[in-house]
Amino acid sequence: MKLSIATALLAGFVAVPAFAGGHASGDAEAGEKAFNQCKACHAIVDADGNDIVKGGKTGPNLWGLPGRTAGAYDGFDKYKKSIVAAGEGGLVWDEASFVAYVQDPNAFLKEVTGDSKARSGMAFRVRKEDDAANLWAYIASVSPEPGS
Repeated sequence: MKLSIATALLAGFVAVPAFAGGHASGDAEAGEKAFNQCKACHAIVDADGNDIVKGGKTGPNLWGLPGRTAGAYDGFDKYKKSIVAAGEGGLVWDEASFVAYVQDPNAFLKEVTGDSKARSGMAFRVRKEDDAANLWAYIASVSPEPGS
């Protein structure tokens, strides 16, 4: 598991991040369906306050996630220390890091931060890598291009 997380991280830091506009490797339509499991904790609300997906507020809004620094969504104050530390250490969400994170949030943060006690606030785990890639494709498809 650690090797696959490390490989995913390396790919994410070396590769050009995958964003909306057809560059994500997953299937956005399948990801939209899979997002039903995420909306218990997460919403997708655009910059104008329009709901793309109504959801919970336990987790941060996922609109604009591609290219966002981890643990740094303005207005969300429930981040755990480990995800903030990962962002402060340079983690910016791209497809590889997102896919690795949602499959095992705690292991991902331990690897990224180097802290064996790192913990995520996200208890849910996406079981299949394809499902995680599809979720990324969907989130990227409804988000603006980074920097816009």
